Amino acid sequence: MVVVLDTTNRPRHPEKAHRPDQPLLPKPAWIRARAPVSRGHAQTHAIVRANGLHTVCEEAGCPNIGECWEKKHATFMILGDTCTRACAFCNVRTGLPGPLDAEEPGHVAEATAKLGLSHVVITSVDRDDLDDGGAEHFARTIRAIRARCPRTTIEVLTPDFLRKDGALETVVAARPDVFNHNLETVPSLYLTVRPGARYFHSIRLLQRVKEIDPAMFTKSGIMVGLGEERNEVLQLMDDLRSADVDFLTVGQYLQPTRKHHAVARYVTPDEFKAYEVTAYAKGFLKVSASPLTRSSHHAGEDFAELQRARAARTAR
Repeated sequence: MVVVLDTTNRPRHPEKAHRPDQPLLPKPAWIRARAPVSRGHAQTHAIVRANGLHTVCEEAGCPNIGECWEKKHATFMILGDTCTRACAFCNVRTGLPGPLDAEEPGHVAEATAKLGLSHVVITSVDRDDLDDGGAEHFARTIRAIRARCPRTTIEVLTPDFLRKDGALETVVAARPDVFNHNLETVPSLYLTVRPGARYFHSIRLLQRVKEIDPAMFTKSGIMVGLGEERNEVLQLMDDLRSADVDFLTVGQYLQPTRKHHAVARYVTPDEFKAYEVTAYAKGFLKVSASPLTRSSHHAGEDFAELQRARAARTAR
């Protein structure tokens, strides 16, 4: 269990320190993750550290880190390790971030090459302190990877760029292969789960990507088990399809610490399967729904399936 306050270092979640402890539900049998003890994991860790990089795999406590790093699949987190938001579900450090590292795009490109990634996912913390929310840094990172690894396909998982005019356009102009922005949860829970964000702004962000570049794949993801109702999830699917989003991920929320939002319940594998079937019926090209589904889990394989699904639909 990750601590909220570390007296030997700066607080990880200072805004959560005085919140009452939330209950921890015991995990059901279907929540099982591979321990990070393989040689591949050690090699991935060494490459990430040698390039001075952060990964969302570590910072967010992803349960799939053992499986992914064994295969040398890491999701790089740019713009530093400190987020300006304080989402109730997230384990990434919060506070006032430091200055941007101008060398970071090059280091990400170098690590991508050393890991031999055919598909790379780039995400970030929220940087509300920056005039463009970090959009140009995203673009520089995309260009650096393209220069160093021209055959690697690139997926970005961006913040919402709320009140950052022109930021979205900067990232789309750099031509990532997949543009991902997660809704995270249903609109009724935004005030308690994602208070710094606005649901319909996020929907509009994804819609705007398609308006700028109709050929770009778009993607979004949510967590379940936060207290949402099934009909709210189905409405969210309709909202995403109205924005022409191609790919939906649905995973189980796992509570990082007692100070984070409590798990309301563990959604069963059968319910995840039902969400998957319904989402495909609503027109998504690709759906990944399971307890341990995460935005970048199996991203390379999913991208290949996404391409095949579009080709098959176009050929009809």
